[in-house]
Amino acid sequence: MPQLDFSLDILKEYRGISPVPSDIDDYWDEALKLLDNFFWDVELKEAEFQTDFAKCYDLTFTGMDGVRIYAKYLKPVKIYKPKPAIVQFHGYTGDSGAWSDKLKYVAAGFCVAAMDCRGQGGKSEDRFEGKGPSFAGQIVRGLENGKDSLAFKNIFLDCVQLARIVMDFEEVDENRVGVSGNSQGGALTLACASLEPRIKYAAAIHPFLSDYKRVWEMDLAKNAYDDLRYFFRKFDPLHEREEEIFETLGYIDIKNIVHRIKAKVLMAITLMDDICPPSTQFAAYNRILSEKDSAIYHDYAHEWLPGMDDRIYQFFSEML
Repeated sequence: MPQLDFSLDILKEYRGISPVPSDIDDYWDEALKLLDNFFWDVELKEAEFQTDFAKCYDLTFTGMDGVRIYAKYLKPVKIYKPKPAIVQFHGYTGDSGAWSDKLKYVAAGFCVAAMDCRGQGGKSEDRFEGKGPSFAGQIVRGLENGKDSLAFKNIFLDCVQLARIVMDFEEVDENRVGVSGNSQGGALTLACASLEPRIKYAAAIHPFLSDYKRVWEMDLAKNAYDDLRYFFRKFDPLHEREEEIFETLGYIDIKNIVHRIKAKVLMAITLMDDICPPSTQFAAYNRILSEKDSAIYHDYAHEWLPGMDDRIYQFFSEML
């Protein structure tokens, strides 16, 4: 078959080349403590979309920096005991999607939440204060201000907040909560499971936000990773700060935090993916220490994967 990246035997051992900050766990432990320092002000309002078997709500809460984060929330009409739940995350620049595409899980007995990432295509608010670029994308937003100002730090924490909110609902069994998504959503799935140890199941499809230096060295800092190229061209054309930049990005590199995952993980990996290269996907997968399984799509790129939706459905059905 054509080869985009390393051979499969090398990929199965590859763990990434982007730096791992020495204080990565302390950084995220301290970040999680910040969630205790403000009022989340969770609100549920009945949505315009309703069905005879699912109650649908517009859910909002206050995230980091005081912005209001939006999510769709659905639950079965008839609930006699706490139900399992699934929290979904969308692809880069997108939104939480249609109400109707979540109904298969509600019909099966799940509660479902789907978040709109701040600053992207949905209803969540966004705020940015600081110097440096904001035009090219969220990977580099806040980079000039240092590790504590990275935009994806707040997005990761938004994911944790939503998972905890869902876990606290009386109709949800906090011990049966899963997370799922593809591309950016796959990255946020792994990030959320890394930072909220009560997550029990995590299904990620060709995850984004992994092993940034490898993306750069493969000359694939384009498409979703284009802001890396933009940043160097505009703000460090001689690469005098390259080591510092990749070190800082290491705090929001999912491969550097997945060792914290306690959940059972299912991950789809695509070997012809020139947006999220296979080596970057394996860099994250190979560092997961919990129970895990992978579905390797040899001839597929960053696209819909036949059979994967059904496999994820069966994977989550273990929580029923």
